[in-house]
Amino acid sequence: MVMAPSDKARVDAAAWMFNVVTSVGIIIVNKALMATYGFSFATTLTGLHFAMTTLMTLVLRWLGYVQPSHLPFSELLKFVIFANFSIVGSNVSLMWNSVGFYQIAKLSMIPVSCLLEVVLDKIQYSRDTKLSIVVVLLGVGVCTVTDVSVNAKGFIAAFIAVWSTSLQQYYVHFLQRKYQLSSFSLLGHTAPVQASSLLLVGPFLDYWLTNKRVYAYDYNTTSLIFIILSCTIAVGTNLSQFICIGRFSAVSFQVIGHMKTILVLIMGFFFFGKEGLNLHVVLGMVIAVAGMIWYGNASSKPGGKERRSHSLPTTRQQKHSGLAESGELNEKE
Repeated sequence: MVMAPSDKARVDAAAWMFNVVTSVGIIIVNKALMATYGFSFATTLTGLHFAMTTLMTLVLRWLGYVQPSHLPFSELLKFVIFANFSIVGSNVSLMWNSVGFYQIAKLSMIPVSCLLEVVLDKIQYSRDTKLSIVVVLLGVGVCTVTDVSVNAKGFIAAFIAVWSTSLQQYYVHFLQRKYQLSSFSLLGHTAPVQASSLLLVGPFLDYWLTNKRVYAYDYNTTSLIFIILSCTIAVGTNLSQFICIGRFSAVSFQVIGHMKTILVLIMGFFFFGKEGLNLHVVLGMVIAVAGMIWYGNASSKPGGKERRSHSLPTTRQQKHSGLAESGELNEKE
């Protein structure tokens, strides 16, 4: 089933909105959980997120909404390695680096993702598409980058975080296309392995980072409610990320995804006062949003972003099953 352009645009907008709402929501809940209730065990919490996501995929499979699918173990292993290094690297980078350098590292994921698409997918970008990405980077940089100090171990952690995150997001799109997997199906393969590995490693890593033990935390009703709420929202965040990257690409997800950064800043000013709201931050927001609009327009034009006669290798069986499942995906997503 092929969607009409207007229907596709509505589904695309709904996917982005789903991702923005869940991502901003989980940031707010996690800030409260860590800052107010002192639950500083980020890696273990991420493991719990994937455990809840695993439960969701099992329920959906039991209800018949997720069909059985195949993902080779070698591909699954590569994805989980990239994804887990992304999580661990980001947590360590945040601890070892200044906020300014951490934000610069996050911004560098866009050019790295572009490089991966150019090298691995033979993607070509038009001049306007490239310039619009530069404008987004400039705007978000003006908004978020303040003090910038670099040290050797912090740089290594940031380097690992940037490349592993970019590879993980590239692989989301790659695996969905190559093996004709829906977002639900891919999560069904990856979430259980990520949950078990992060819950195994998480308590030790969190103790190394915080010098606190997760089992010694003073759990109470309120903190447990926030942990459950965080895990519930994370299901939507994980699913919406896979939907968005599957429908678009890792680069588009990164570029438009910086709208979440802008929204978090605005909500911070709204809830916590206007002391951080100044002219250069507002100017950065305006530049970033203008760049995102320009990127959306430039990349959607003919030649704005296209593959140079390169296609993924698929077997005849994958092609036939892929056509059938692709129709289902368009109806469900």
